[in-house]
Amino acid sequence: QVQLVESGGGLVQPGGSLRLSCTASGSIASVNNMAWYRQGSGKQRVLVATITRGGSTNYADSVKGRFTISRDNTKNTMYLQMNSLKPEDTAVYYCNADLYRAWGLSNGYWGQGTQVTVSS
Repeated sequence: QVQLVESGGGLVQPGGSLRLSCTASGSIASVNNMAWYRQGSGKQRVLVATITRGGSTNYADSVKGRFTISRDNTKNTMYLQMNSLKPEDTAVYYCNADLYRAWGLSNGYWGQGTQVTVSS
């Protein structure tokens, strides 16, 4: 079995910060590309940021300069540092990862999501 577990969500005031974590565990050899997505209430799930195993990153325009994605390959863990949070960042944040299993690369694993609410 494989699990992606997110943590770090919560309620924060506008302008505040939060740090999300996502850890992959179970029968995996290693983790390839990883990404954060978010889904606001009544909206589609959208890509927030991506990071390759080697550390190359990309961001949605809406979060550039405010969010930073990073990872620790020794811990199979990815992070999302979110600064200068805005009410429009309110969403459920999901971790996505491509995992190396015993038989090879397997794409598209999802975590259960963690709620981020930005409100005064």
